Amino acid sequence: MERTDAAPTPAAVVADFADHLLLERGLSEHTVRAYVSDLRALLAFVLGPDATGFVPSELSLVALRAWLAEDAAAGRSRATLARRAATARAFTAWAHRTGLLGADVGARLASPRPVNALPTVLAPEAAAQLLDTARDRAADGTRARIRDWAALELTYASGLRVSEVTGLDVGDVDLARRTVRVHGKGGKERVTPFGQPAERALRYWLAVRPRLAGEQSALFLGERGRRLDPRTLRAALHRLTAVAGVRDLAPHGLRHSAATHLLEGGSDLRTVQELLGHSSLATTQRYTHVSPERLRAAFTQAHPRA
Repeated sequence: MERTDAAPTPAAVVADFADHLLLERGLSEHTVRAYVSDLRALLAFVLGPDATGFVPSELSLVALRAWLAEDAAAGRSRATLARRAATARAFTAWAHRTGLLGADVGARLASPRPVNALPTVLAPEAAAQLLDTARDRAADGTRARIRDWAALELTYASGLRVSEVTGLDVGDVDLARRTVRVHGKGGKERVTPFGQPAERALRYWLAVRPRLAGEQSALFLGERGRRLDPRTLRAALHRLTAVAGVRDLAPHGLRHSAATHLLEGGSDLRTVQELLGHSSLATTQRYTHVSPERLRAAFTQAHPRA
């Protein structure tokens, strides 16, 4: 940030912080948008919505706690409060390092632990029914239905996040080896496999994709030929669950189903960690759960007193 005698505007502070998150920390655009939204709300609360300059003395630990308390009183979820506290801590640490704040006032800011509620998980039979329905609907040749079929097959096959699916380029897919190069969180890349159903769906999609693509490198495209919006894929999945007659779920639930089915099929946590792109095995342990049937089978097979 270029320092001058005049106080920077709140908008300029937010923009510089966003650049730090995106360019220096390598956070995803989705995460940056969430942090930026939180910071704007924080500065509006502390400085006032019509503030024209950033006043460091107004930002204190007491002010941060008051902001979170107001959010809690408004009924915001524990997960949202935890994220907003993380935003505040990240901002004050950055502002202190860059000289914008004389002290890191958010270092001692506590936040509630988010409730680690597991997303909806489909049984393997229900997942097959969902994807078979997507395939059957794509048989009418509608480009959007073929695209949705391919995107959802790949989501389930490789356990991808919706942002990872929509962020893929054509060159990331190797149909011969049945692998896809995934651009994950923090700029990390991984290569994950997929099976024959996903390969078949992708071949169908790639056969009709050039009619929309032009010079666009994105693998999955919207109706106007631009990179597919994650919201479009979410909406398509919600519609498809209703048609297939299975439990409603979001793409994250399909990713979670893939991880659960791998574990129930005998895969180990380390393999699932690599597939999902988790940097810590502890994250995978929270993300996945072991079914009672698998727990009983493992106990019966391994315990000497079973």
